[in-house]
Amino acid sequence: MNLRYLSPYAFHLGPIGVHWYGIFMVLSIVIGGWYMYRRGTAAGLEDDLLVNLAVWAIVGGIVGARVVFVLANDPQWFWLDPLQTLRIWQGGLAWDGGLLGGILTGWWYAAHKGYAVSQFLDWAVPGLSLGYILVRIGNIFNHEVLGRHTAFFFGRWPAQLIGSFIGLVLLLRYFYLEKKKMPVGYQFWSFSFYYQIGRGFIEETVRNNPLYFIHYINHTLGIGFATLEQIFTPFILLISWLGMRQMKQLATGKAAGRVFTSRET
Repeated sequence: MNLRYLSPYAFHLGPIGVHWYGIFMVLSIVIGGWYMYRRGTAAGLEDDLLVNLAVWAIVGGIVGARVVFVLANDPQWFWLDPLQTLRIWQGGLAWDGGLLGGILTGWWYAAHKGYAVSQFLDWAVPGLSLGYILVRIGNIFNHEVLGRHTAFFFGRWPAQLIGSFIGLVLLLRYFYLEKKKMPVGYQFWSFSFYYQIGRGFIEETVRNNPLYFIHYINHTLGIGFATLEQIFTPFILLISWLGMRQMKQLATGKAAGRVFTSRET
């Protein structure tokens, strides 16, 4: 099957076209939210807290995804055509921006309600991993996130499938570590660490993205350095490593006694 003939639309509702990308994104949000809700209620948390937390994180994720996409691709929209920044149905959303926006708003809401955020972040990992798997499949239907051309027999790197595979590895890794009872918060920060390794050093290396500062392309292998994602990779790895280290230290110190804390404590 020639992928060039894949339609980005699953179906139409009158003049409105429903994208496969959107369906996959909604599916990952629903499944990820359900998992967090199930784990939270099992831990004795109230329904309202979990539902509101999910709503805030989703809204923040969408805003963050749109803002980062516009900043990276068409920043002039902010002052030349502000309304265009709101038309997310005309493309597009940035995965990293969605991740950052969702984390920050979820963090704010949990802190506002007096809860430590680490456990919530851990429970978000399956949804984030699944989202990465499905969103990259959606990119195939949208004919975007393309790999570089190579001299190999397959012609172009399947960057979307590589991204999906990274997400699958992270998802399986999460459930494997769950059996080992890792320190609270460790799952999320280690997800961030290994996601960035896969994204920055594997996917971005073969992805046909613009290069900055270091302009190196090997046309035979189909690899290039350095994309914007690769430039930020060392900083994200450092922050994630510090997060993992902090969670391990808390687990062995006085702060290890409670998963959830409130203002009263």
